[in-house]
Amino acid sequence: MPGGISLEQIQEYMKMQSEQDRKNRTITVEAENVQEGLKKASIELGISVSGLEYEIIARGSTGTFGIGRTPWKIFVYEHSVQVKTSSEAAQEAARETDSQAEAAAKPKDLPGEVFVRLSGDGAFLRATKPQGRGPRATEIMAREKLSLRGVTSFDAALVSRIVKHADGEYIRVADVQYNPSHDATLSADITDGAMKAVIVINEPGFGGADISADYVRSFLASNGVVHGLKDDVLEEIELSPRYGRPIIAAEGTRAHDGANARVDYNFKLERDEVTLREKDGRVDFKDISHVENVVAGQLLARKIPAEAGQPGETVTGTIIPATRGKDCDLVVGKNVKLSEDGLTALADINGQVLLLGGKINVEPIYSIPGDVNLRTGNILFLGSVIVRGNVEDGFSVKAAGNIEIFGSVGKCLLDAEGDIFVHQGIAAKTEGKIRCGKSLYSKFIEHAHVDAGEYVVVTDGIVHSHVDANRMILCQGKRAQIVGGRLRASEEINSKILGSVAGTETLLEVGYDPRSKERLVALEEEKRTVEKSLEEVDLNIKTLENLLRVQKKLPPEKAQYLSEENEKRSELLHKLEECVREIGQINAHLSSLTTIGKISASERVYPGVKLAIKSANLAVRTEFKFVTFFLQGGEVKVTKYEAFDEELMRRR
Repeated sequence: MPGGISLEQIQEYMKMQSEQDRKNRTITVEAENVQEGLKKASIELGISVSGLEYEIIARGSTGTFGIGRTPWKIFVYEHSVQVKTSSEAAQEAARETDSQAEAAAKPKDLPGEVFVRLSGDGAFLRATKPQGRGPRATEIMAREKLSLRGVTSFDAALVSRIVKHADGEYIRVADVQYNPSHDATLSADITDGAMKAVIVINEPGFGGADISADYVRSFLASNGVVHGLKDDVLEEIELSPRYGRPIIAAEGTRAHDGANARVDYNFKLERDEVTLREKDGRVDFKDISHVENVVAGQLLARKIPAEAGQPGETVTGTIIPATRGKDCDLVVGKNVKLSEDGLTALADINGQVLLLGGKINVEPIYSIPGDVNLRTGNILFLGSVIVRGNVEDGFSVKAAGNIEIFGSVGKCLLDAEGDIFVHQGIAAKTEGKIRCGKSLYSKFIEHAHVDAGEYVVVTDGIVHSHVDANRMILCQGKRAQIVGGRLRASEEINSKILGSVAGTETLLEVGYDPRSKERLVALEEEKRTVEKSLEEVDLNIKTLENLLRVQKKLPPEKAQYLSEENEKRSELLHKLEECVREIGQINAHLSSLTTIGKISASERVYPGVKLAIKSANLAVRTEFKFVTFFLQGGEVKVTKYEAFDEELMRRR
């Protein structure tokens, strides 16, 4: 025996190692089969079968008719983590949650391992250190593994040092009787449309050599695999061989189509948001600026050209072409010019930048430093208007863009295709009218007629006004209250308080398009008027035709009258046809609306409030608190208050 070690020393050492193995939660068992052995080990170690790993020390035999039967002998220990390919590890990491990642950062309890590698140059041994509180690899494990590979004569002292230091390096420990016919064998399969090469290594027999990374490379090349070799995986195969399981040894490069051309705009595309900040019950409008000003020469947009894309390649070297991205146009309108290369858009003048119909336009802004009064006259402007003061009684401001008034509005006419902002509120004295294509934002509204294409947002109350909004009416703030008048919205009416203690009649309607509904009412009235006129004309024509049959000829004045009445009849029939057609279109539109609508009060609803949701009505006779009214089964029902989208009060 090398090193002059006596048999008694070896026996004492083996006894000590056996005791250490028991402490390290390892065990050697004998059983009729592997499964039975694992069950025995599970009971001994107090670990479920799924948490165990094993190595076969001696294979059992069933014998002949039970004669010569020998048991299986297996070495069992706690489960260790198997080698994963780099792609498998990356996919697993991508699926982990933050909590899993945090847990993964903590040391895992993994046992130390022993690996034996055989080649024509001899037998090599390496040992690895445990992780966390995992058990160390033992010399008995090394001896058993060497024995399983047919290595019986080795330097025991060297084996002991290798296991003790466990530095992970292979060290030659013995000569071997090399048997090339027992070398490990390799099979390869090209899958996933030639995007993966999967190998399976079969365990070597007695005296057979293990697989090397260079051999795997050569084998793959002989099978046509020339691209995407995973060198880290191949090195791991050589360092810590795992047999009988598929390993992804090469992976192709997938093609990446080119990104489409796009336009990066240097201005906000969404302008319907305004931040309303309330301080001590008052709204601070200082930060509100719906108008986005630009100066001549300013960059408005830049076109990012389409990209060619990156071709891919299969593991067999076939190139996968990539598709070039789609092109797009950078389109400019008024007061904007394109650069010579067509990739940038620049402002020609100072003004407001707008994206209208896909075209970039710069509209000039008309700014009035004071009030709209006799000095300024009525304002009509094809752009946006800013009034730094008030709009006095009897004047009008009309704009193709937005209107922003920093003061107050009296008995006036405001008409804008965009939004209207009134910082100090509207006191219209029953005659003022406000119309906007988008939304109205105001501190308060009193005795006004309002027609908004989208939202009406108010903080201090709506009093005795007629307000129509194609989407929502929102009245929220410390003094927010809707009292009197008639308010209509397609989606929702939401206020802090609805009605008043005095029981003021307040009409609230939701669930339909108020503009279309109003037009429908007007058309139906017009239809009735036309039908009545048509009846009168038909009666006149019938009287004259009867006279013609009796007299055979009408006097010139009556003949002229008959001709005029026939012409009038044709006009009325055409008008009636137009009314019926438009009524049908509006009814179809109203029927197609999916919005049911709701009415909400974040504090209370007083008696005197009358609600209408689509065709259902409810007259409030008792006080409600914190409620939302909605439509169910053709009736108005009540539930607990449903808060509005607070983003509407934080529009910028």
